[in-house]
Amino acid sequence: MPQALYSKYRPRRWDSVVGQDHIIQTLRNAVTNDRIVHAYLFAGPRGTGKTTTARLLAKAVNCLEPDPALRPCDQCDHCQALNKGRFLDLIEIDAASNTSVDDVRDLREKINFSPNQGRYKVYVIDEVHMLSTAAFNALLKTLEEPPSHAIFILATTEVHKIPATVLSRCQRHEFRRIPINDIVANLSEMAEKEDLEVSTDALELIARQATGSLRDAISLLDQLSSTGESIDLELAQTVLGTATSMAVVDVVSALLECDPGAGLDHIHKALDSGSDVRQFTRQIVDYLRSLLLIQIGEENPSNETPEMEAQLKDHAGRIDTGDLIAIIRSFNQAATDSRAAWQPGLPLEIAFIEACQTQDKTSPPPNPAPTIQTPAPAQKEQKQAKPKSKVSEVKTPPPSSAEVQSASVLDQKWPQVLTIVRKDHPNLYGLLNSCQSRHLAGSVLVLGFASDILKNQMDKRENLEVVQHVVSSILGKEIAVRCVISTAKNTDIPSEVDEDGMVASALRDMGGEIVDVQ
Repeated sequence: MPQALYSKYRPRRWDSVVGQDHIIQTLRNAVTNDRIVHAYLFAGPRGTGKTTTARLLAKAVNCLEPDPALRPCDQCDHCQALNKGRFLDLIEIDAASNTSVDDVRDLREKINFSPNQGRYKVYVIDEVHMLSTAAFNALLKTLEEPPSHAIFILATTEVHKIPATVLSRCQRHEFRRIPINDIVANLSEMAEKEDLEVSTDALELIARQATGSLRDAISLLDQLSSTGESIDLELAQTVLGTATSMAVVDVVSALLECDPGAGLDHIHKALDSGSDVRQFTRQIVDYLRSLLLIQIGEENPSNETPEMEAQLKDHAGRIDTGDLIAIIRSFNQAATDSRAAWQPGLPLEIAFIEACQTQDKTSPPPNPAPTIQTPAPAQKEQKQAKPKSKVSEVKTPPPSSAEVQSASVLDQKWPQVLTIVRKDHPNLYGLLNSCQSRHLAGSVLVLGFASDILKNQMDKRENLEVVQHVVSSILGKEIAVRCVISTAKNTDIPSEVDEDGMVASALRDMGGEIVDVQ
């Protein structure tokens, strides 16, 4: 049976690992200087070399080459046995299939036996975050007092699920997504060895579709090579179900021009031509992400051609950053929802229409917002007798002129608040960006969130202290922060009311009530 390319070209020496120099250099030095520790944690996205590096470390610590600096030599009996899967002292465990405490107890019973061939028994536990809590506790006891001949290498794509007690006992290495240029260079070398004719444009498309995973890129190249044809951009797009860059540009152009009819037409043409809806949506997200990166100062974040770079800069200058962030979230959600949708293209269509509404909302000059008043009882009865298409009023406690002025200053200064927070607290910046409403009630800043999860995250003491400090320093007075669940989705806010303004905030967060519309 023909061997898969990713298996055939799996690195066998340190210098063959792509894009992880910061980790490889550290491990090589540890082997050379005999400073091996008993537990490592390899964390990072799929297909970036975690398991490969774990096997290389197992080869290096058991290699028979006299000079430690040359290990692994890939020539000795131990290295050859490991290459062929016959090395008894390398034990690879899939935690997704062995999650129970009994599996870990079985490992603990066997670990005390001396190595069969090499100097070390190396246990590679893949997807270690899948272990149960009881299994982690059992593993912890082994990590605390390991035998001198045992090395543990824990690999995971979700490091946040690993207990802190386990993390603290491991030497941690973070694997990064492989840069596109490195993937293209690796695929080009591989294609030459396999006598495959592949255009540079096709290799770049494969690299982008892999989203930083070299293994995924190699698998895509393997898939294309099975066609038996010369691989050009058109063939790659057809086989992989991707759309041309021009289709994405057309969709985004229609979005910026607030033309939903043209945009949906471009989407339907791309899907009718055979483009996979999830891949197409991801390409739109990638394009919009490039616009965002350009807006914050990157010159050419996607390594595009000069023509495409000029197009990106033109689009980036035609959309507000806040709107762009909201639009990216919408399309990113559509890329996830497309798999489960009864009509696969529907999430993409909805995302586009919502994006057009977001863009259109900021295009025309806003209508004057209605004033907030508290009518007297007699006035209220009189107004309720009128047709509903008349005057707009909201029944809330009337704000003082100082509150109105302070709220106006807050709106003006909010981008400055976000900029300061983002510098040192990127996660908190994301939370503030997700809040659906904000307003000042006296000296209290009320932030409205769409869910309990977001509200509870923001309610953490350290987050509240940062926001209080930043807002207080900018407004020049002491401000407290209160988080609430925003009911914006359930509140009928008139179209002429600014959703981020005081009236909308009163409706959502202060118990305001529309008593008449004009």
